[in-house]
Amino acid sequence: MAKARSKGEAAQQAGRDPPVVILVAPQLGENIGMTARAMLNFGLDEMRLVRPRDAWPNAAAEAAAAGAERIVDSARRFESTAEAVADLGYVLAATARVRGMTKRVITPRRAGRKLRECARASVRGGILFGPEASGLANDEVALADAIVQVPANPTFHSLNLAQAVLVVAYEWFAAGATGPEETVTLPRTRLANKAELLGLFEHLEHVLDASGFLGIEGKRPIMVRNLRNLFQRAGLSEQEVRTLRGVITTLVRWRAPEC
Repeated sequence: MAKARSKGEAAQQAGRDPPVVILVAPQLGENIGMTARAMLNFGLDEMRLVRPRDAWPNAAAEAAAAGAERIVDSARRFESTAEAVADLGYVLAATARVRGMTKRVITPRRAGRKLRECARASVRGGILFGPEASGLANDEVALADAIVQVPANPTFHSLNLAQAVLVVAYEWFAAGATGPEETVTLPRTRLANKAELLGLFEHLEHVLDASGFLGIEGKRPIMVRNLRNLFQRAGLSEQEVRTLRGVITTLVRWRAPEC
């Protein structure tokens, strides 16, 4: 049976370690492997197992991990939930059932932020997940500082083990994200610069002047600004600018057949 880290080891690691995922009495090796995949996608790398039903190590877990085998291989086994959380300073219990105890209930989003706050304060965190069929027992929930519940369809909220872990793991990861919330993928090209955009505007406006579209007395400046703002909002690439200029040129050369 594995032992939890010593207090000294825990203090040394707490400032930089992500929270631990503790699976209490997991039933299927496949679910353990898929949980490892969910964890690794979002930066969680330590799994602890409390009394797994099937033999451990487990070949089904290894197969289902599909690239996250190192988490399965390094998972430590414990005989009790109390032992598995002994070195942790903040523990959440993931459960969908209403419990007959006074306990704070938070969303996965709040859980992610709280676990990040704990890590910054050098407090190691962990999340408890119960068996697939029955969930955590009340005595196990009592070990936690708070309950985390996933907001879901009130008429159907049936997440499997790996899905539940993935939701909380994602919120942990997102709470520490520092990049932009929105990016533009520009394969083999770049955003058009202002000179290129100005060339497009002048090209289009010249054609629209010649066609009479901008000939409404007194309204040309407003119409030009509206068109320019429209294309500015589009975030055009230089390839798209060249394509649009080609479209304009082709339309000018083209003459519709007479009826």
